[in-house]
Parts: sequence; structure tokens; C-alpha cells
Amino acid sequence: MPPPIKISVIFFLSLITALDLIAKETWILDKELSTISFEIPVLLANNVKGEFNKIEGIVEIDIEKNVNNKAVFSVDIKSIDMNYEKHKELLFSNIFFNADQFPIALVNTKKFSYNNESVLEIEAELFIKGKTLNVPLMVEIKNLAEELVQIKGELRFSRTAFHIGTGRWSSTAILRDEAYIKTNLFLFKK
Repeated sequence: MPPPIKISVIFFLSLITALDLIAKETWILDKELSTISFEIPVLLANNVKGEFNKIEGIVEIDIEKNVNNKAVFSVDIKSIDMNYEKHKELLFSNIFFNADQFPIALVNTKKFSYNNESVLEIEAELFIKGKTLNVPLMVEIKNLAEELVQIKGELRFSRTAFHIGTGRWSSTAILRDEAYIKTNLFLFKK
């Protein structure tokens, strides 16, 4: 029979773990309703626009302290539909996204505070092509139901900072440097 002290420690650790789970809410991305798209402005032509078909996401809210919240969203680069279909392979090549070596792009908010605001600015880490940069992320949050929220957001980043569009494409005379990611996300409470 284990000593009483070990039983007490096991019980205490179990209680802390249970309380930690109670203190957090988990929100899961509804992949059918949600969209993540991007746009790169082009000089004297239609902008390059696309939408990712394979996306994942989760948000954890610390309902007790409201300071250790985090969100992570990812896209499968090769799941893109775009307006320049004939250039899709070029987009997947090492000149642009290098999708064979870096198939996933990721946004990670790390920790942020949230107190039922409808608009929130978060410092997010954007991970593309093996490189991570901090970028501001503006989001608009709408509570649609008790267990369903909508998050619209926009993130702007430097295309050349991630080495997207190298060689002759790196000149901003053809493709503008600033790129946009727009989100229309629906999350349900787990």
C-alpha cells in the first residue's frame, strides 16, 4: 500500500489539473464556414488573390485570469485556389512559397488578454517558409450564439521579408511588397 503522503500528492496534482481544465475554454475552428484568403497587389494587372481550402485552428481562453489566452491557425499552402491558376506551380515553387519544403503557414498569437472586446489588436507570430516574424493582427469578434463566435481579421506583412517572390519577382515594380491575409473564422466552443 502506498504511503499516505503519495496519495495526497497524487490527489492534489489531479485536483490542480482538473481546476486548470475548468479555468480554460477551448474554441475549435469550423472548417466548413471559415475562410482564410490572401492578396498581393500587382502593378498594372489584377492583384494575385487566393483562398486556402485546408485550414486548422484553435483558441484557448483563460476564463479566470484572461491574460494567458492563445490562438493558433494554420493553412496548407497547396490547398490554395487562386485567380491566376496557370501560375499555381510557380506559387508553390521555391521562388514563392516553396510548398514542398514548407507546406504549412502558421499564425500563433502566443499570449494575449481578452475581456469581451469587439475589436482587438494582437501581436502575432507569422510563420512562412521557415521564417517567423511578429506582425500586428487586427480582429473583430462577434458573439453569434453562446457557443459560436465569428472572428474577422486582417494581417499585413512584407512579402520580401519572407522571401516570397525572389529573383525577378522580388522587384516591387511587378509585385508590391505588402501582402494581406484576411480571415472570416467561425469557432464553436468545445
